[in-house]
Amino acid sequence: MSKKLASKIKGALVASTLALTAGTAYAADMPKIGVDLTTLTSPFWTSYAKYLDEEAKAQGVELLAPINSEFDTSKQITGIQNLINLGANGIIFSPFESAAAGTVLKAGEKAGVPVVAVDVAPTAGPVAIVVRADNLAYGRKACEYIGQNVEEGPVVQIMGDQASINGRDRGVGFRECLKQFPNLTLLEIPTKAWSGEDAAAGLDALLNATPDLKAIYMHAGGVFLAPTLQTLKRKGLLKPAGEDGHIVIVSNDGIPQEFDAIRKGEIDATVSQPADLYAKYGVQYVKEAIGGKTFAPGPTDHDSTIVEVAPGVLEDQLAAPLVTKDNVDDKAFWGNQL
Repeated sequence: MSKKLASKIKGALVASTLALTAGTAYAADMPKIGVDLTTLTSPFWTSYAKYLDEEAKAQGVELLAPINSEFDTSKQITGIQNLINLGANGIIFSPFESAAAGTVLKAGEKAGVPVVAVDVAPTAGPVAIVVRADNLAYGRKACEYIGQNVEEGPVVQIMGDQASINGRDRGVGFRECLKQFPNLTLLEIPTKAWSGEDAAAGLDALLNATPDLKAIYMHAGGVFLAPTLQTLKRKGLLKPAGEDGHIVIVSNDGIPQEFDAIRKGEIDATVSQPADLYAKYGVQYVKEAIGGKTFAPGPTDHDSTIVEVAPGVLEDQLAAPLVTKDNVDDKAFWGNQL
């Protein structure tokens, strides 16, 4: 081997070593983010998990293996403590029980680990910020659509767990708005832990007692859509929009399955929760909080507003549009991008 060739090979090896060393150093400096996923049985949450992975890569953070608490508060608390013990520099989580979230927030504060809540707001505690849409508005939008399309008769809301502020807010928003439509009679189906089985059983019993039901509002299509449609179909009540006997149905999530149901005329509308933006700004905020940034009420640079919803609890309230047959094919909706 000539000295000249040997010199070139040596130089290439040194350059490769430096590149690998630099890459290793960069990876070591990347913030480590621990994530709790509420459930992986809902298409909404599996989509959110996908977007989280994409955003972590785009924003230069490392995601530790996510935990899946499956609507179990004790499992959520234990899992997040384990993520902190594994070296998480920041936590992104969605509280199942808003009041119990303080345990997670205090654990993060004690360890010097900032916590960002996504989709569900804690009632109190040292949270860096909450990334969420206005859930009272979800209920109002569903009510207004039903009120404009149903003249009179009984309507039901299939409710999320009332231990969650999301379940409570959607219910209150719908209930208060319905007072504007005195010809509509409100019925409610409670569920525990957003259970699709509870939804199906409750709807089955309600239809036996109220066969002239005119409309349904589902608090979460990701868990309630399939059991609701299956129950209606089994009873011969799943009639397409525009046909006599059609029950007006408004859902909430913005998943592809809801969009397909709108196209088929099985349901009429859904409120699109921004799963993609929850992931984007959840990662952005926790990364900034790790760097020492704090947040304040006011307009953001992404067409939303940060508001103080409780003492010390700031919430970036993202937009959540109503999707109907008129705009269901809009490619801007994340439900059309998967």
